[in-house]
Amino acid sequence: MMRSCVYGVVVLLLTVGCKSQFEKVRLSKDPKLMYVTADTLVIQGDLTKAILLYEMIIPAYRGKVEAEKINYKFADTHFKNRNYILSSHYFKTFANTYTTSPMREEALYLSALSEYYQAPKFKLDQTNSIAAIDAFQLFVNTFPDSERIPEVNGYVDGLRKKLEQKAFEAGRLYYNLRNYNSAIQNLGNMLKEYPGSDYTEEAMFLMVKAYYEWADRSTYARQVERFTATMEQCKLFDKKYPSSEYTEDIDNYVNKCQTALNRFENG
Repeated sequence: MMRSCVYGVVVLLLTVGCKSQFEKVRLSKDPKLMYVTADTLVIQGDLTKAILLYEMIIPAYRGKVEAEKINYKFADTHFKNRNYILSSHYFKTFANTYTTSPMREEALYLSALSEYYQAPKFKLDQTNSIAAIDAFQLFVNTFPDSERIPEVNGYVDGLRKKLEQKAFEAGRLYYNLRNYNSAIQNLGNMLKEYPGSDYTEEAMFLMVKAYYEWADRSTYARQVERFTATMEQCKLFDKKYPSSEYTEDIDNYVNKCQTALNRFENG
């Protein structure tokens, strides 16, 4: 009853002379009034001011029953305000602090989701994508029976595809720059790390092209070894994709490599 009365007063105060009344609440040193005001500001959509008040009253409620909800609301208001770096941190801190809280599952999920929302397009640095995958994995490990698991798996699949594309495009960039050895290394690593990637066929074909160009531009002493390696890559491709759209191109590379190796055999 008392809290309801305070809430009514707060709504009235914030409706009339918002700025000055907020300052009065902020300077009041009354944790209860500041708490109710913060909740009211969230409802009204004034999230920045609400965050300020939650942050101010956290020390006053430390060790008390209300602390759990206040810390959760503090993190959640950052999330609603799209302060994803901070919401990820505070939700994770909440989950680590209140290990028996009924809100822990949601906090750990929203911490991971905050990381997800920071993940950029594939062309940019993917540190946040990796952090998001790790955070979702922590959620799955902690709450393996959660009803959110299918949703989390969908997020992780999307992030992995972004990382696959990043890795593939890095290999293709090296190829276009005629840095064939680096293209081979990057594409090879990509295929090992993402064996079921949608880019596997194209990456394997690009590796054949890179191997051939690398061999063709090598010194005389290294060409036999590298043309042979190119033919091995062609065999690997044919074995995995016997009816590929690139089959004719692969056959042409095999023939060119064989012609080059025959030259060496014939002196």
